[in-house]
Amino acid sequence: MRTPLFLLLLILTQGMGLRAQESPGEALPVLEHTLENGLRLFVLPRSGAPTVSFVVQYRIGSVNETPGVTGIAHFLEHLFFKGTTTVGTTSFEAEAPLLRELDAVHDSILAERGRHAPDSLRMERLAARANDLAATASSYVISNEFDAILSENGARNLNATTSSETTSYFVELPSNRAELWFILEADRMRNPVFREFYTERDVVAEERRLRLETNPSGLLYEAHLREAFRVHPYGAPVVGTMEDLQGLARRDVEDYFRRFYGPNNAVVAVVGNLDPARIREWAEKYLAPIPPGQVPPNVEVKEPEQTRERRVEVVFDAEPSLRIGWKTPPATHDDAPALAMLASILTGGRSSRVYRRLVLEDRIATSVTSGTGPGSLYPGLFSIEAFPRSPHTHLEVEAAIYEELDRLKETPPREIELQRVRNQLEASDVRRLSSNFGLAVQIANSETLYGSWEKTFSFTGAMEDVTAEDIQRVVRKYFRAGQRTVAVLVRETTEKGRGR
Repeated sequence: MRTPLFLLLLILTQGMGLRAQESPGEALPVLEHTLENGLRLFVLPRSGAPTVSFVVQYRIGSVNETPGVTGIAHFLEHLFFKGTTTVGTTSFEAEAPLLRELDAVHDSILAERGRHAPDSLRMERLAARANDLAATASSYVISNEFDAILSENGARNLNATTSSETTSYFVELPSNRAELWFILEADRMRNPVFREFYTERDVVAEERRLRLETNPSGLLYEAHLREAFRVHPYGAPVVGTMEDLQGLARRDVEDYFRRFYGPNNAVVAVVGNLDPARIREWAEKYLAPIPPGQVPPNVEVKEPEQTRERRVEVVFDAEPSLRIGWKTPPATHDDAPALAMLASILTGGRSSRVYRRLVLEDRIATSVTSGTGPGSLYPGLFSIEAFPRSPHTHLEVEAAIYEELDRLKETPPREIELQRVRNQLEASDVRRLSSNFGLAVQIANSETLYGSWEKTFSFTGAMEDVTAEDIQRVVRKYFRAGQRTVAVLVRETTEKGRGR
C-alpha cells in the first residue's frame, strides 16, 4: 500500500438495506457501460473545475490468497507502478534477459537457503551475482516514469490501496488530459513489467516492519485478527507475513496478475468535468481490446462457529491498549445498518455512550473507537479499541465497556441518541457529494463489492430507518461472551494479565 489515502470510505460504504427515502446520492446521473471484455465503466459528468477523477478497482485482495503467498496482492499493487514494456525502460529488449537471469539466481539462493546445511560461500557468490545483475538491469530503468508522466500532466492524488477484498488505483487529471489516463492504464493492464522486483520486495518488508512489527497498534491489530480468524483468510495481514514476502518470486506475482487482473474483474469510475461520449469512446478504443482473465474463485472456507471467549496478549514496550471483537455477519446482511448505527451510538463523538463514559466521565481511557471489519463480504468483527489512561488498567476499561453493552441489552437507546446520529448522517449525505474524487471512490467500491453503485448511498437511508429496538436486538444477538475475542497490549515489565 503506497499510502492508505482513503481507507476506502468509512463505515457508510459497508452494507445494504431497504428504507423509505432515497438518498441524494442515488439520484446522481451515473452512466453505465460494460465493454465486451467485461470491464464495467461508470461515468458521472459534473460541472465545476475542469478536472476528472479516475478510479480503477479490482475485486481481488488478501482474502484471495493462500498460505505461503500472503501479501501478494499488496506487493503487486506496488509493482504495478514500475512501468511496462515501453514505460520505465530505455530498452526492454536488453532488460528482459537480465531479469530472467536475476530470477534464476534468486531461485538458487532460496534453494540453498532451504538446505539443511547451506553453503555460506555459495550463498555469498550467488548474492554477489544477483547484485551485479540487478545493477546492470537498473541501468536500463527510468525510475518512476509512470508517475512522472502523470505528474507532468497535472495529476493529483495519484495513489493506490489494497484491502481484504479489493485493490484500487486512483488519480485526478485536468479534463484535457483525460485520454492520457486511458492510454497509460491500458498499457499497464496489458504490458506490465514488474521490474525492480527484489528492491521493492525489501520496501514492502520494511513497510511491514513499520506498520506491524514495530508499531504497537499494528501488532495488536494483527494478533487480534489472527486469534479471531483461525481458518478464514481475514486472519492473515493484507501486507502478508514476513516469511511469505521473502519467498515470493516474480513468476508468482506475474501469474497472479495474469489470472486475476483481467478487465472482467475491474470497475472503472470516472467523475468530473467531462464529455461522457468521449470517455466511452476512449474506453472502447484503449480498454476493450484487452482480453479478459479468470474470475477469482469464491472464498468457500468458513470460520468455525466460536462458542468460547478467546484472549491473546501482546507484550511490547508501549502504552497499554485493548481490542475487543465480536463475530458479526457480512456487510450485506440485514443487520449491518443496525450494527453501523450502534458504532455511532457507542463511540461516534464526544456525546456517544462509551466515549462519554470512558474518556469524559470516568477518565479511565484516553480514546475509544469502534466499527466493523476487516472486510465486507464475509462474516467479520465488530471491534472496540480503547487506550487506558494511566494508572487505570485494560481490565477496568474492558469491564466498563461490557457494562455499557449490558445496559443496552436491558434498555434500548433513547430516541435523542438515534436522532443525533441521523442528523450526522444527513449532513454527511451532503458532504459526500462535494468531492469528485470521493464520489469516484464510492461508486467503484460499491459496484465492486455489492454489484450496484447505488448501495453505498442507500445504506445511509437504511441506517436512518434503524429503531431503538433494532439496536437492542443486535446487541443481544451478537454481543455474547462466547462470540468475542479480546486482545491486550501490555508492557514487557508488567505483571502478566494485569496490564499495569
